[in-house]
Amino acid sequence: MALTGAATLVLLIVTLGHANRERDRALDLQSRSYDVMILARTVEGTIARSEASLGRYVISGDNKIGQIYSEEWSLAAAQLDRLDMLVEDSRQQRLVDQLRAAYEARGRELSAIALSTTYHRDRQAYALYHQARRAEALLQINRTLNVLIAGERRLLEQRTAAARDTVLHSNRIASGLGLFGLALALGAILLAWMIVHAVGERAEARAEAHAERARAEELADAVDAATEELKLQEAKLRQVQKMDALGQLTGGIAHDFNNMLAVVLGGLELARRADGVEDVRRHLDSATEGAHRAAALTRRLLMFSREEALTPEPLVPRQLVAGMRDLLDRTLGDGVKVTVEDRTTGWMLFGDRTQMENAILNLAVNARDAMDGRGELTIRTAEAHVMANELPRAAAGDYILLSVTDTGAGMSPEVAERVFEPFFTTKPAGKGTGLGLSQIFGLVGQMDGDVTIRTAPGAGTTVHLYFPRHHAATAPAPVAEPVAPAPDAEDTGGMRILVVEDDPRVLSATMAALTELGHDPLPCGDPREAEGMLARQADIRLIVSDVLMPHQTGPEMIATLRPRYPEVAVLFVTGFAGDAQATGFEGYEVLRKPFTLVGLERAVAAALARNVGDGSVSAAA
Repeated sequence: MALTGAATLVLLIVTLGHANRERDRALDLQSRSYDVMILARTVEGTIARSEASLGRYVISGDNKIGQIYSEEWSLAAAQLDRLDMLVEDSRQQRLVDQLRAAYEARGRELSAIALSTTYHRDRQAYALYHQARRAEALLQINRTLNVLIAGERRLLEQRTAAARDTVLHSNRIASGLGLFGLALALGAILLAWMIVHAVGERAEARAEAHAERARAEELADAVDAATEELKLQEAKLRQVQKMDALGQLTGGIAHDFNNMLAVVLGGLELARRADGVEDVRRHLDSATEGAHRAAALTRRLLMFSREEALTPEPLVPRQLVAGMRDLLDRTLGDGVKVTVEDRTTGWMLFGDRTQMENAILNLAVNARDAMDGRGELTIRTAEAHVMANELPRAAAGDYILLSVTDTGAGMSPEVAERVFEPFFTTKPAGKGTGLGLSQIFGLVGQMDGDVTIRTAPGAGTTVHLYFPRHHAATAPAPVAEPVAPAPDAEDTGGMRILVVEDDPRVLSATMAALTELGHDPLPCGDPREAEGMLARQADIRLIVSDVLMPHQTGPEMIATLRPRYPEVAVLFVTGFAGDAQATGFEGYEVLRKPFTLVGLERAVAAALARNVGDGSVSAAA
């Protein structure tokens, strides 16, 4: 109310000030109009006196009278300049310009008369003077002066009316503001009464609020207690869900490993009972196949946990897919039509070729099963620019998009939400392990990419794999896979090899394998004893060492021995795929468990070849 009253007072002052300024301006304009009209008549009289003096000068020839004429005519010019300064209206200004032109024309006529008189050409002066009395310039001067005075009189009337209207308008505004101020005063009185009334109500409300606060505190305590109980129950529920998932995971692993162990144990048992060599070999081959399947399952589990070591290389998507065309046709059968679409322009990705081919093959086999062996499969390679937060796991940037689309039955949203879970499968028992998509999920995660799936019942399924674009100077030319040379028996046969392994069973198996290959292995069950054995056995050419051992790891042991025995090659053997990604293995060969005799033989040869090439301890496996 106070601010409004102050604003009203300011408006009232401003309005009255404006009214005073408008009134003063109107009075000034009125005064100017009067001055213009008076000066116009003065100019008219001055010109008339000047012409009368010229007439007397023509009759008398007196130079003093001629001087009076000249002074009067010059005075008329000065008065005309003053009139030009007073006039503001544009129309009136044009009249002043016309008046000045007529004045100058009249001046030239009168100057000719005065000049004739000065040179005593009296008859010529009489004739010119008589003619000049009816000249158009004189008539123009009189008409222009009359029009100018009439126009200024109209302007005076307009300005007087405008000033009167401005004063009346200001008076009305002032009256309205005065009434508004009176209303504000009455409002202030009403507001004071309301404040007094509100103070009393506030006191009552304060008492009620105190009581409500006490009740709210009691309710808050109850809510906190309920929240704590809810959190406890949620924690129990999460624990139950974790145990359920763990049970499902271990159950699936146990189921698959039991199947594979049944094949291994059954094959070995049958081999013991078989009589013929062919039967023994057949049962041993069956057991070996079961062991390989177990190793493949382990690799899939490690891939899902992102612990599988990769050997990445620049790959051209269209070459990668084109190289698998024959394999896809043989695997999927004649009932599936395979279409390959390439929409890339030379972008590359950086990944493990084998794992990429396995991922594409897994998706293709899943698509074939979803189509019951008949349908159309489309493999599409393209380039995509991903914005921030567009994908769940991938950052913004350029990506190679590899899509596999089938015309199968599709999946419901409930099934699609679980497709990346390990051991989750919709295939009948014995038809799948449920690790295919989970392996792909781990692969794209290792490559800093992402995977999405688009499906609906009856609409087929499309799986999109996003791999970060690899920037390289030139695309790699497709080259044939190099064939590893067979180990030279002269270089590798009959070597003295130090085997460092803390597990007696693994140590015994490794010793037997090396003996089978024709080497002379020395057992070492503690890595701390390796240095002493090297000192006593100067002919040791290779160290085969486990990675994770009590007291000292394999890399730590080699780091200690390398400066003293640079001529001894090293081969690391590990059963944990994550070891191959740790530090301490640079420059060494790595062999993973479980291994075959052929794999062991190649690893030994590679370790020795690397050691010879570097001239120091340079191989790890």
